[in-house]
Amino acid sequence: MSTKTSRLPFFAVSPPGLESITQRELFNLGINHPRAVSGGVEFEGFLNHLYRVNLWSRTASRVLVRVGEFEAKSFAELERKAEQIEWGNFLKGGVAINVRATCHKSKLYHSDGVAERVANAIKSQVGENKKSNSKLQTSNLQSPISNLQSQLVVARLDHDHCTISLDSSGDHLHQRGYRLETAKAPLRENIAAALLLQAKYDPSLPLIDPFCGSGTFPIEAAMMARKIAPGLNRKFSFTHWKNFDTQAWGDLLRETKEKVDAKITPKIFASDRDAGAIEAATANAERAGVAESIQWRVCAFSSIEVPNNQGLVISNLPYGKRVGEDSDLRNLYAQLGNVAREKLKGWRLALLTDDPQKIKAAALDLNITLKTENGGVRVALLENLQGV
Repeated sequence: MSTKTSRLPFFAVSPPGLESITQRELFNLGINHPRAVSGGVEFEGFLNHLYRVNLWSRTASRVLVRVGEFEAKSFAELERKAEQIEWGNFLKGGVAINVRATCHKSKLYHSDGVAERVANAIKSQVGENKKSNSKLQTSNLQSPISNLQSQLVVARLDHDHCTISLDSSGDHLHQRGYRLETAKAPLRENIAAALLLQAKYDPSLPLIDPFCGSGTFPIEAAMMARKIAPGLNRKFSFTHWKNFDTQAWGDLLRETKEKVDAKITPKIFASDRDAGAIEAATANAERAGVAESIQWRVCAFSSIEVPNNQGLVISNLPYGKRVGEDSDLRNLYAQLGNVAREKLKGWRLALLTDDPQKIKAAALDLNITLKTENGGVRVALLENLQGV
């Protein structure tokens, strides 16, 4: 059976709490009936759908192809059934394999053993691996570990039900390729994009980020406004697969490049009191191709300049785990409230913090609209749905 012309089951891994945002995004990308589940979004399609989601999804962490599902209660049964998967449809001979395995309430609870059996099954079909690693690396598919030098295979055992998947993305999808310089505790690009979508960012209206750090919010907003695909300047694992459709991928790349609109001039204002952060953010924006779309300024939050027309203020606020556990942020949050009431009347706010209780010092009418994790820290997005 040709995998180029057959429908395949896929899974877009999503940051925790953002599954419904990724679901809506995939629907808007032309995916039929995407299903949000814990940890991501299930969908079906052809290889061109896989290419499109990798290239265009701003919120997914990686995209997997479900290549096998079966029951396995012994290592012999696991290896025998894994050998029945048609690995040769995807993988070329001699490819380096990296197997990540997780086991939950299954008779096979030794993840290293599971990984080894799956690697052996692949080896039996496609030959010896030049550099095979069948040991458990991490159970967290949000991990940004590079996978371009080897093919990541994900094996998950849950109540003796085994699901085996191939990673099509390679490096974590938040790695767009522009952020080589970072400030303290940077916000991942795909999480920033998801929060912009959650806050209903409108490129026709101004956007302000007064604590911009390395510039992730402003840059992601500018890329949205300019219709720049987040994966346009990066590489993917699927391009090394045996069934890679070079013509379909080339057509998609040409179509994607033609959609970039250099004439759009969004009103995006980014500031930070740290001159080094602004320098890093400016360099990142240059690499992303959106430097001219963002106005940068070194200044404290109290000194921000606000355009006449109303828009969206979105920011990853300074919080304890970012700036030091002993920092007292209540005064900063109180000042934030004062500045918002003085300068931002009618503006919508979308503020990310690790402690919604502390932000009460701002005395603003804010509601938690979303919870997720960034860099292992639990964070919440607070919005004022009616404006300041």
